[in-house]
Amino acid sequence: MRRYIRALLVCTLFIFGSLLYTFNQLVSSLESDNHQARAHRTRAADPGPRESNDRCNSGLVTHWDPYQMTPSAVCGQKCFMETAVRYTMAPAFVGHQRSEPVRLAVVTCGSRLNESLTMLKSAVLFSYTNLHFYIFAEDELHAGFRQTLESWPPKYRSKFNYSIYPITFPSENGREWKKLFKPCASQRLFLPLILKEVDSLLYVDTDILFLRPVEDLWKFLSGFNGSHVAAMAPEHEEPRIGWYNRFARHPYYGRTGVNSGVMLMNLTRIRAKHFKNDMTRVNLKWHELLMPLLHKYKLNITWGDQDLLNIIFHYNPESLSVFPCQWNYRPDHCIYGSNCVAAEQHGIYILHGNRGVYHDDKQPVFRAVYDVIQKYPFGGDAVHGLLLPLEEKLKDGEHTYCGRVRHIFTKQLQESVKGLQRDREKTR
Repeated sequence: MRRYIRALLVCTLFIFGSLLYTFNQLVSSLESDNHQARAHRTRAADPGPRESNDRCNSGLVTHWDPYQMTPSAVCGQKCFMETAVRYTMAPAFVGHQRSEPVRLAVVTCGSRLNESLTMLKSAVLFSYTNLHFYIFAEDELHAGFRQTLESWPPKYRSKFNYSIYPITFPSENGREWKKLFKPCASQRLFLPLILKEVDSLLYVDTDILFLRPVEDLWKFLSGFNGSHVAAMAPEHEEPRIGWYNRFARHPYYGRTGVNSGVMLMNLTRIRAKHFKNDMTRVNLKWHELLMPLLHKYKLNITWGDQDLLNIIFHYNPESLSVFPCQWNYRPDHCIYGSNCVAAEQHGIYILHGNRGVYHDDKQPVFRAVYDVIQKYPFGGDAVHGLLLPLEEKLKDGEHTYCGRVRHIFTKQLQESVKGLQRDREKTR
């Protein structure tokens, strides 16, 4: 009897093992078929680096959402990240030890391509460290950025890497965010949410020109105390001509507000912080704060995302570091008489040509700086090709208030030109 029981048990085990083996083979076969089908779809959607990027940016691959990592977003995110890196990485900074780069972000829409490229050119010209450009631009501008940046001489091209991203806003109220002020300007508010792996960043408007190495401003990050998450310059030095203290219908930072055209950001701290606000007693994280702010103040703000930043730091003043006006020098600092003492003493470090002054005749000294830097050939004689032509063109604006202090437009630039000349001598 026991022998029959043992035989029955052995047969049962054999049958169970056979069924298990058959089931495993069936599953493996199905997974293989599914993998091949996915691979076929991937090849069809990703024919190559450049075409893949065009498809992503043109909307054929539309399920990358940087604001919500849902399962449907994963494929799109992979496409987005691969195309942002695949053909934008530059060689290492030749002749220098590889170091943590200065990360510079710009947002470009409409007709601002050439202006953005001139800004990037000024950063490359005067810097001595590695740079990484994070370029957020409308799809039709991507090729223009790539072609121009890749055409720069190898000596300068080796100084920087770059990544190009599409303009993206949260699906809720996306159209409203895009048109909040200037086209796409409010994209800067969402950089902490998009660039999740980036720790710190220097955001600048397209109408910025560096007259001093960008890394000198980057050093302000090391001076942040434990509460600082960002740094900006005041909107005005003189309250009697200040806009916010005379006209704003919303809270703003300090006595005269701050200008967001040049903004250092510790993205890690921004993402982690809970911000005080006037909408609830509960402190809110950055991604929880932006939409309610827009809903509450959209009828009261004039300068779009800059106003929202002023509101945020009005209620969180301990979180903002303020740097001097020569790091964000605008027409407001001279059109009513000179009112940036630091620039008078040390010269202009960063020129901000807002109100379109690079492209009209209202402020000739601002346009002169832009035109000379735009036309200066990489590697040319910086004295005869940059400094002397600028000094000559600045005379055209001597009848204006800004022209009366035109010496501050070249004071720092003279030092930067000396550096260019030294580099030029070394490479001869």
